[in-house]
Amino acid sequence: MKRSPLTSGIMYLVLGTLFVLLAIQNVNRSGWGFFSYFLVLLATMDFGSGIRMILLHRKIASVKKK
Repeated sequence: MKRSPLTSGIMYLVLGTLFVLLAIQNVNRSGWGFFSYFLVLLATMDFGSGIRMILLHRKIASVKKK
């Protein structure tokens, strides 16, 4: 089954939020180490992908209306 860009975008945003929360917990526990930066990098990429997917969904929806 094929997923819509909206569903994928929401999943990416949820994963980005999860990685941010894990990074915050890791920084509170052990400071800014490699793993904290890695989690922030993953969260940034997931937020970017999520936003891109949601914008793609909106563009597809506007093209279908025309």
